[in-house]
Amino acid sequence: MRGEEEFSPSPRLGPPERTSLRQRSLQYLSGEIISALGSIPLLACCFATGLTDGTLYNGNTVFVALGTSGQNNKPFGWARSLCSIGCFTIGCLAFSRLHKLIGIGRLRRTLLFSFFLQTVFVVIAATIIQTGVVDGTYPSPRDPNDVEFLELAPIALLSLQAAGQIVNSRGLGVGEVPTVVITSLLCDLVSDEGLLNPLRENANRNRRAVAFVLTLLGAICGGWISKWTGAVQPSLWFVAAIKAAITSPGCT
Repeated sequence: MRGEEEFSPSPRLGPPERTSLRQRSLQYLSGEIISALGSIPLLACCFATGLTDGTLYNGNTVFVALGTSGQNNKPFGWARSLCSIGCFTIGCLAFSRLHKLIGIGRLRRTLLFSFFLQTVFVVIAATIIQTGVVDGTYPSPRDPNDVEFLELAPIALLSLQAAGQIVNSRGLGVGEVPTVVITSLLCDLVSDEGLLNPLRENANRNRRAVAFVLTLLGAICGGWISKWTGAVQPSLWFVAAIKAAITSPGCT
């Protein structure tokens, strides 16, 4: 009997539990993104903002004021600016509420879904111009006095996606890279008390400087692309590709 006890086989241990693909996906999407990594897609968005031409958003308040007082030479130019301002405001409200609905802004699923929506907006805007619904010829051969209210559609969509960018920067805690407001970016950059600190001692300054350079570089590239192709939609497809790349899980 003692021999049987000594040589009795030990119970076999079962194979280690494997997490399912669904569980791994949920864990991945529920992970938080640290600010240092979260700044990378936002810096890419700075380049995208330059491509879409910053004049679409800058100075809109002034154009609205001049237009409503009859001092804007382009008929209903104020309506275009007002549409941009209004849609940007609505976009900020919608994306901020969406972040609260899905989870905090640092969650990977929040960031991916936000950039997915932004990609859709840009794709639709580029498609509207590509299909000829709105004339995308550059420079436009149309009489400046002609009013084309269909232009408001891509303007609205691009304003909405821009709102998503800046809400993402706030949600990720990277407010030093707003992605759409280059004037405040420059103000924060040059007024930084640690402006001349060594490279590794001021990460916020570094991100602001890179954001400014990328926005400027994007605007230059966007101008040359429009000049070479004679159209504005190639730049929009480029922006859509950047947004789609950010949306891919491997980039976040």
